[in-house]
Amino acid sequence: MLTIKDCIALSDLTEAEIDAIAEHEHLPEMVAVEMGYCLAHCAGGPDRIAHIIADDIADACAHGRAAHAAELMHTLREFVETHPLG
Repeated sequence: MLTIKDCIALSDLTEAEIDAIAEHEHLPEMVAVEMGYCLAHCAGGPDRIAHIIADDIADACAHGRAAHAAELMHTLREFVETHPLG
């Protein structure tokens, strides 16, 4: 049986990237894993993921959640370093 950690590992995304997708799209973690996998492997998908994380950063800043925004900035930086954008 696969665990959620196994599924995240198979998605080619980090747990933080999956969490950002889940937060942005208001999805359960497993559904965010599926969406993230699809986006990470399709044309324009990495750009969409980067935009999702950037939106989450803006939302965190707008709501005074500076620590969360900083975590998301780190997530975005790591994502851009590991996934080619269009």
